[in-house]
Amino acid sequence: MIAVIVFIVILGTLVFVHEAGHFFVARRNGIACEEFGIGFPPRIAGFFKDKKGKRRWVFGNKKIEEAIKEKDETVYSLNLIPIGGFVRIKGEDGEDKNARDSFASQSIFVRFKVLFAGVAMNFIVGALFFGFAFYLGLPEAIGDEDVAPNAKVQISVVAKDSPASKAKLQVGDTIVSTLENGKEKDVSKVSNIRTATEEKGGQNIELKILHPGEDDPVVVSVFVRKKENTPEGQGAIGIELLRTSFAKYGFFQSMWMGVETTGRIVVAIFQFLGDLIVRLFTPKPMVADVAGPVGIAVMTGQVAKMGLAFTLQFVVMLSVNLAVINLLPLPALDGGRILFLIIEKIKGKPVSEKFEGIVHTAGFIFLMSLMILVTIKDFKTFEIIQKIKDLF
Repeated sequence: MIAVIVFIVILGTLVFVHEAGHFFVARRNGIACEEFGIGFPPRIAGFFKDKKGKRRWVFGNKKIEEAIKEKDETVYSLNLIPIGGFVRIKGEDGEDKNARDSFASQSIFVRFKVLFAGVAMNFIVGALFFGFAFYLGLPEAIGDEDVAPNAKVQISVVAKDSPASKAKLQVGDTIVSTLENGKEKDVSKVSNIRTATEEKGGQNIELKILHPGEDDPVVVSVFVRKKENTPEGQGAIGIELLRTSFAKYGFFQSMWMGVETTGRIVVAIFQFLGDLIVRLFTPKPMVADVAGPVGIAVMTGQVAKMGLAFTLQFVVMLSVNLAVINLLPLPALDGGRILFLIIEKIKGKPVSEKFEGIVHTAGFIFLMSLMILVTIKDFKTFEIIQKIKDLF
């Protein structure tokens, strides 16, 4: 339940910030915004100012009559579905071209600014949150020979269907020690654990594990695969390890590091997307899984246990991913609408409203269908149906 709440708050914040970017830039450029809502309809309540400057309230989905409302006055509303928000911009679908306060009547540059503002806000929020994460303190990777008073070995990757996965090991776990005949062995270095597992090929190894957010370590028994039976790049039990040390930075240094790190993440995402496209047209296997809302919610719950700094770091990843995906030239996304602006600039005249509308509608249907398929996959991957059954 906590994971669901944290997920709603994080996703809601990112979507709200994105829409707020569109809203503020549109208003700054004299474009009327008919409604700016927190959450998605149906509407619970909203308010606006009438022609006399008096605040008027509206409840439910009751239509706001133009007779008592200035056309350029925004309705601020609270809506039932608590995920993000939305902004209804006058003329965003090409109507009211002759109205000065319509999006459709603006220059290409102004329309570009409004469309790009949502993406820009997600980049800015990502950099700020990452900066605060560095300020609060995050573990950073160090070498086996580096001297650090708070050094520890943590799991950074758990391979799917590996012995570690079956033993319920997870990313962020700290390996406190290995046990041999009830006696603990030192594992203050990654090499210590590698040596210990290599000696146990074909047998089980006992690891003392401290899970994120817990105070007491537990002993976990994990099967160690023999070298000849180990998939390439997975290791004997299917984990990757990092020796880490907790580090904090000054405020201004943290903010600059947040900007730098966000930039590197953007580059990495585009590299990943490029590799993904290449793999679609080559015999190379697809190496990455795609998580939908359910998968992200599960990961949110895991990250939340690791503390505020890790949660902020996770928010950054989602925010930057949201920004990059929205920037892609796909129908129904901001990038798709920007692509039509570029075409308009090249042609010297707008693309047919009817054609653009059909393209965006088809794109929206495709994206929703893809989201449904990914969600179904998440239900299977994370055994959601079985977990629901277990509640009864």
